Amino acid sequence: MIGPMTDHGGSSLLAASNRGPLSFTEADDGSLLASRGGGGLVTGLSGLGSSDVVWVCAALSDGDRAAARRAPGGRLDRDGHDTAGVAVRMLDIDPATFHRAYNSVANSTLWFIHHLLYAVPTAPNFDAGFRRDWASYQAYNGAFADALASDAAPGARVLVQDYHLTLAPRLLRERRPDLRIAHFSHTPWAPPDYFRLLPPEVARDTLLGMLGADHAGFHSPRWAQAFARCCAELLGAETDDASVTHDGHTTRLGVHPLGVDAEGLRERSKQDDVESRLTALRRRLGDRKAIVRVDRTELSKNIGRGLLAYRELLRRYPQWQGKVTHLASAYPSRHDLPEYREYTATVQRMAAEVEDEFGTEDWRPIVLDVTDDYARSLALYRVGDVLLVNPVRDGMNLVAKEVPVLSEDGCVVVLSTEAGVADEFGDDALLVNPFDISGTADALHRALSMPDAERRERTDRLAAAASALPPADWLSDQLEALSEAAVSR
Repeated sequence: MIGPMTDHGGSSLLAASNRGPLSFTEADDGSLLASRGGGGLVTGLSGLGSSDVVWVCAALSDGDRAAARRAPGGRLDRDGHDTAGVAVRMLDIDPATFHRAYNSVANSTLWFIHHLLYAVPTAPNFDAGFRRDWASYQAYNGAFADALASDAAPGARVLVQDYHLTLAPRLLRERRPDLRIAHFSHTPWAPPDYFRLLPPEVARDTLLGMLGADHAGFHSPRWAQAFARCCAELLGAETDDASVTHDGHTTRLGVHPLGVDAEGLRERSKQDDVESRLTALRRRLGDRKAIVRVDRTELSKNIGRGLLAYRELLRRYPQWQGKVTHLASAYPSRHDLPEYREYTATVQRMAAEVEDEFGTEDWRPIVLDVTDDYARSLALYRVGDVLLVNPVRDGMNLVAKEVPVLSEDGCVVVLSTEAGVADEFGDDALLVNPFDISGTADALHRALSMPDAERRERTDRLAAAASALPPADWLSDQLEALSEAAVSR
């Protein structure tokens, strides 16, 4: 459980996040319909139960902006809406500024840097247009810093989330040096040689922005170490395994691998909408084995190479033809960016090619679903014999943790070494190089051939690791580390 909010240094807690615990849709009559957000941070903050918590987030839609404009100061109280037990302040940021900061810098630049996604011979190209976008990213972070500085009580704790807000910690410290500030990165962190692709002033400001925090958290030791190396090589900072010191200020580093709420996940997976989809999936499978995957059609998820590996499995191990079905859920992501629309189309085309090569009248080798259907995803978790998670790079990967918790008969996890969760799972998963298609095909064959008892034992160990730090404990872990870092500064 989260500890009391009234420890030394202030009682209020503010969470700064691009997304908030709820979103709004404007109905035809002008009324606003609120829906609760998902994800680990929402669940974690739900456990706080404190009247002193304020969640500061961006208004992402027209409905959000309407809600922000109607509320005094953009702040929604917890009485009028289901806001996960916390007050919410939505920032009505100019749409053009938001687009340039969110799409052009955060999702099309920083995301690509940290996931090593650029085809370097042709991209990136940092021209005058990018400098304009970067100015918007600075203004976007400044708006969060202003709101946090305005709302925070003396000595309050502030949790800043992710790559959208890398500049906010320093900007906030300049405004309110009394605050205790933590930043958490949900993505990987690029190694220094790749991070240097950024223009020097952008790379420097990003690192300095993060170093405005008292505590910087990551999902994996690898990402924390990569951040420290960037600070050492690009800023000349003093670093060790636990901290970075620059210009007289020390930022403590922490590793907090987000786990799953096993009890809540199991309860949700037993609801009627999941049961109906599970029945349909079992009817489709018959006595065949199931290789499952659940991903956004996000470039880093490496869905294309996963399909190539499945095709090679069927070619090189023909005994599996007619005996296995690949159930893939690849729901749309960031379709306002052309790269992502093209990627979704490519994934669909590749799946169709596998179907054309191997399909028979009574066997569909692959069933690809590109709709966002959470109930179907949970049904896949329960029915899978093998889970394929092969990202090019991933900060952690919650799907890899959720499947062992829900698996009914045991599920072998074929896992990329470049996912942060690989550090926790180790050899209980079958680890693969995400670029090695033949190696991944071999791992799929090994997983399908694994004895039932071994599969069950591995799954049980993975489920225990996956639920070791559930959202509320994950948040509590950071708050404790932040308090320790702030005391020592």
